[in-house]
Amino acid sequence: MVAPGSVRARSAVLPAPLAPVAVLLGVAAMAAMRTVLMTLAARGVGFGLRPMLLVSEVLLVVPGLALVALVRAPLKGALAPRPLPARTVALALGAGITLWGASLGLFALQYLVWPPPDGYLEAFRQIHDALRPKGPADALLSITAIALVPALCEETLFRGIVLGSLRAALPAGPALGLSAFLFAMIHIDFTPGGPPVAYRVPFAFAVGLALGALRLRTGSLAAPALAHGLLNAVTFLVVLLADDPARETDPGPLLGLSLFIAGTAGTLLLLRALPRSSPAPASS
Repeated sequence: MVAPGSVRARSAVLPAPLAPVAVLLGVAAMAAMRTVLMTLAARGVGFGLRPMLLVSEVLLVVPGLALVALVRAPLKGALAPRPLPARTVALALGAGITLWGASLGLFALQYLVWPPPDGYLEAFRQIHDALRPKGPADALLSITAIALVPALCEETLFRGIVLGSLRAALPAGPALGLSAFLFAMIHIDFTPGGPPVAYRVPFAFAVGLALGALRLRTGSLAAPALAHGLLNAVTFLVVLLADDPARETDPGPLLGLSLFIAGTAGTLLLLRALPRSSPAPASS
């Protein structure tokens, strides 16, 4: 913990206990929207999946921004809108690729010991079919809904507001772990008529650690946003090319282990190659 009068404490985005509250309020806003849309659908008023995804991501971050405005906290320091040198941009984009390989391998290994529940893969296929673009405009909207807007909104909330708040009160390790845990929790899936499914939680926790490390290492929110956006875009494009995305994107255990090791090692090497920010992100 840091002394209340220290520079880091004074530059906190939110008081640390409010960081999880920002996430809970965002999830509650998303759930409320889902209830409204289900009510409208029952009355014959439907919306496409892409607009729903876009609105959900915006609602996730709005309560956190509102809390920051309410306590008049220094948002600019946490979001760190500083430009990145070309080398850092390239390394951050490279991390997006290595994280994709590591996550694909992790899912393959996870499948051996924890297969997804019945109906989960079928729900995944249905989402894939709904997002398959029918033309260039559709493709652009899908990339925006799947990659660009989630990267901006989720990074603003988790690596900006949440990590910035926790880092002002905690050492780097615990702040990084707690922010990754909160990020993982929003990846619990809710299937109609079934229990919550935490199948994506280990993947999201690992990715959250890497994206948080990018934020702390570079002192800029742009680095994890670039990596996050590219990770999502590559995942979508690979799935788009698969006739059966639930099967054809499964590399199998041996290749999965190789992808996990190579992707993890590559991510760590890229993080080490990044120049450290000065001053530290928590006291921006």
